[in-house]
Amino acid sequence: MENVLITGGAGFIGSNIAEEMVRRGYRVVILDDFSTGRMENIEALLQEGKATLVRGSILDRDLVRQTLYTHAISRISHQAARPSVAKSVKDPVKTSEVNITGTTTLFHAAAECGCRRVVFASSSSVYGDTPELPKRENMSYSPQSPYAVSKAAKELLGRVFSRLYGMEVIGLRYFNVYGRRQDPGSDYAAVIPKFISRALAGEPLPVEGDGLQTRDFSYIDDVVEANISALTREDLSGGVFNIACGSRISVLDLAKLILSITGSRSSLTYLPARQGDVRDSLADIAQAREFLGFSPKYAIRSGLEKTIQWYAALGRKPCAA
Repeated sequence: MENVLITGGAGFIGSNIAEEMVRRGYRVVILDDFSTGRMENIEALLQEGKATLVRGSILDRDLVRQTLYTHAISRISHQAARPSVAKSVKDPVKTSEVNITGTTTLFHAAAECGCRRVVFASSSSVYGDTPELPKRENMSYSPQSPYAVSKAAKELLGRVFSRLYGMEVIGLRYFNVYGRRQDPGSDYAAVIPKFISRALAGEPLPVEGDGLQTRDFSYIDDVVEANISALTREDLSGGVFNIACGSRISVLDLAKLILSITGSRSSLTYLPARQGDVRDSLADIAQAREFLGFSPKYAIRSGLEKTIQWYAALGRKPCAA
């Protein structure tokens, strides 16, 4: 069985990928600097000897190269990034450094070490606020934030490294991923964990703008399946694919649905619209269906029900990342 490196493997998405790859028999190495990742996400894997942890940054060129060589890595799941549109607006330099320079460092080391395939996390934010829906992979970039620019740059780097070095580089454009282990305690938390944690605590749900903006949400198990397919399918050589549910809901209706499922009597409070956010988002997932065999199993309600069960079972208030 091959050795797989997961960058950002202690984070929300990375830890779920690591867990499933281990379950399927792969030897997993996790690289994480814990700037946003959490040890508790991977503690069980480490204690049971099912994964190896390398603590460090994708910006550390020598560490990345040494990790690939030492562990004979043949495939990489690149989830490490500086997340959040809001963070990128506040500090665009740091976002560019981690997301662009870090990705370049990783791709270069992978080329030097002869890694067979790299699958990396991109984002629906590359489409920007163009009115055409659904979003298709052949549409032009129109980023509205430094974060979105950094994701577009990763895709361009993937194309270049594929062409120059003969690597199999595959990008997955995530549309609003949610589910277990997503941290609602951060100031930059995504809307679903923030709504759920506040609904369970009986606190007001903060709606940014008028709440009529729409999103296509992706449950974590579907995203994990897409990643593993992209990592392991033998008939793939590269490309970029939308990973989403293929349906949308307004933020206001999302809040009401969460209140209904939780039985919460929390009220809604309205805040100013977030700078750099897009108005509407909906994915065409036909390409992912055809080339990845991707078929999302969770509609928004079923995904929310599982997510709410997980948060409710924690029995404690979340800690900030």
